[in-house]
Amino acid sequence: MLADLDLLVELAQRKLVAVAISVTSLDPKLSGMLEPRAASPAKRLAALGKLVEAGVPAHVSVAPIIPAITDEFMERIMEDAATRGVRSASWIMLRLPHEVAPLFREWLDVHFPDRADKVMNIVRSIRGGKDNEARFFERMKPHGVWADLFRARFHKARKRYGIDNAKLELDCTQFRPPAPGGQMRLL
Repeated sequence: MLADLDLLVELAQRKLVAVAISVTSLDPKLSGMLEPRAASPAKRLAALGKLVEAGVPAHVSVAPIIPAITDEFMERIMEDAATRGVRSASWIMLRLPHEVAPLFREWLDVHFPDRADKVMNIVRSIRGGKDNEARFFERMKPHGVWADLFRARFHKARKRYGIDNAKLELDCTQFRPPAPGGQMRLL
């Protein structure tokens, strides 16, 4: 992942890049069940630390937060990221669009049958009674008591660990939109 660290450093110095890495849990077994063949939580956090050390703006995304399964790791993920110098964080509540919902329910039944109903009840409570909210400005904004609880926990942890979410100043003058109907050039 960091094989191109020199390139990232150069781009960061020119204010052209920042890197965000998601961390779902701190339990490698759980992470392996959720994201097989993906980097472990420890490796993701180490990568964030290496990016910070190299001067590349790094962001941790605590995502997705799965109620009653991964939410217990939210604060510890942010603490670990903060100790590595990460100063930007966000969270994303689990979304279950289209074909993902039945696959996720099946995954829950296999791995967490004791919590499956609780998880889905919380998901539906934050998504207006549905598995997913597809409307553009609503899909990333969970609502209700559970969403407020997760949001409050996140903001308290961010403050506790000094993650200030300072605005990244990126130079967007070199951005060129793709031609209508065309593909962007690689170089």
